[in-house]
Amino acid sequence: MKTITFIGNGNMALSIAKGLKNNYKIEVVGRDIEKLEKFEKNIGTSIDKFLLDDFNVNDKTIMLCVKPANVIEVSSKIKGKARVIYSVLAGTSISTLKQNLGPNAVVRTMPNLAASINKSMTTLTGDIEFKKEAEELLGAIGSTRWLSSEKEIDIATGLAGSGPAYLALIAEALADGAVKQGLRRDDAMAIMRGLFSGFGELIQEIHPALLKDGVMSPGGTTAAGYGALEDGNVRSACMDAVGKAYKRATEL
Repeated sequence: MKTITFIGNGNMALSIAKGLKNNYKIEVVGRDIEKLEKFEKNIGTSIDKFLLDDFNVNDKTIMLCVKPANVIEVSSKIKGKARVIYSVLAGTSISTLKQNLGPNAVVRTMPNLAASINKSMTTLTGDIEFKKEAEELLGAIGSTRWLSSEKEIDIATGLAGSGPAYLALIAEALADGAVKQGLRRDDAMAIMRGLFSGFGELIQEIHPALLKDGVMSPGGTTAAGYGALEDGNVRSACMDAVGKAYKRATEL
């Protein structure tokens, strides 16, 4: 069984590790042994745990899951030359990673929190010789899409990487709307979850515009509700959300 070495033990690392644990041996590197033990408990399987100081990455396959601002600190503590670094750091360029960490190769990846249930939409770009391996590795946690440039993965960060937060806001707001009109909270939440589950299947095969047209009858309830969304500039706000997230990714 191949080994994946995680540097960093935050939420994204945990989500990816949960998705990979059945197919790969997991080792995790961090700064606090208690947090590493908590990580092991949360992942639900035995892992190898190491402290960051003087950790040797020589010839290892690294999943880099630290904050972008911590790259220099990590580079000052590790030793050796990694075989390849798969980085989940938003906005951190391949050249920056190579300059500071000195691996043989780098692939930038942008998974999302659905990795923990093997439903991530993960975008990839980097050293082309690792494309097949990257798609296989990250394919274990969901769908993948190889992009041709770092600009494209920064844009995709604002869509797929940050997208779960946007959808969570919409889900909560829709449930709140039902409660406002008199539906019980637990009923509203159950109905909202069923809505998202079914929609997730439909959107795989049907264009969003066709889905909307299929449910919107003239002068009906959907048309009334849809009009309210347009009045609230929801479409424009969603487009701006992706744009602002992309801008922020380039600033990190």
